[in-house]
Amino acid sequence: MKKPPQDLSQLLHLSGTLPDIAEKAELLLYLDQHVKQIIAGPVAEQLKVANFRQGVLVVETTSAAWAARINFQKPKLLAQLQAETLPILTAIEVKVNPRLALYDAKPKQAHKQLSPAAAEHIAALAENVSGTLGEKLKRLATLASRNK
Repeated sequence: MKKPPQDLSQLLHLSGTLPDIAEKAELLLYLDQHVKQIIAGPVAEQLKVANFRQGVLVVETTSAAWAARINFQKPKLLAQLQAETLPILTAIEVKVNPRLALYDAKPKQAHKQLSPAAAEHIAALAENVSGTLGEKLKRLATLASRNK
């Protein structure tokens, strides 16, 4: 007899490497949000906490110009993080990752419109279909013909 699939939350709380990875991911997400609160403004939109290893916080940014601005604020950021959340933090390393701009860009949703020919086909189909589906098709056809 087959074993039923395990719940993902159970797998994350068992012993092994998966719980360690999940814990580190949660820590990095928390640190990313906290760093962005400390460094407010347009700089916060251009950085991401990439890693925390051996007391060093690794922050990535999209360009060298933003890295320079973050490096300028690094002493304040280091002191505030040590005082508030990470007393074991010893340094902050800023790296440039141009690909970060590609991942942070939110895709724009295009409003798709039906062509007039498609609206006519939907209207013809709606005449031959009864019930709620027919009503919905008629509404769709009228909406498509209004948005010409």
